[in-house]
Amino acid sequence: MIAGVRGGGGAGFEGEIWQVRSRDSGEGAAGALVGEILIDDADFPWLSGRFRPGPAHAVLQDLFARELALVERDDAGHRAQWEEVCAEIERRVRLHSPDGPVAEFLLHIEGDRAWFRWSDEPFERAGGDG
Repeated sequence: MIAGVRGGGGAGFEGEIWQVRSRDSGEGAAGALVGEILIDDADFPWLSGRFRPGPAHAVLQDLFARELALVERDDAGHRAQWEEVCAEIERRVRLHSPDGPVAEFLLHIEGDRAWFRWSDEPFERAGGDG
C-alpha cells in the first residue's frame, strides 16, 4: 500500500493516533513510546497532526531537531548529512499506524507538530540499490 492510499483521499486518517516507538528499548517488541501523533490533516502523501511526546522523546529530541534543520537547508552540500540523520532516525525508531508498524517513513517533528509520509513497502532509493 502506498502512503495515503488507505482510506481514500486522506480524510479517513483524520482522528487516528499514530505512534513513534523506539527500536532499541527493553520495552518489548513495540519499543518505548517516543510520542503520539493525533492526525488532524491529510494532504496526500503527507499526514500531519499534534505531537504529544512520550517518555523516550527526550533522548531523540536533538536528532529530530537536526533532521529538520538540515532539510530546511535545501542544498546539495547538506543533502548527504540529512540522509545520514534520516538513516539514524530509521535505525532508532519505528512509526506505528493504528494497524501496526509501517515498513518505511519520512518523519519531521517540530515542537507540538509532526508531519510524515509512509509506506507499507520500502521506498525506492536512487541508484536502485534498495
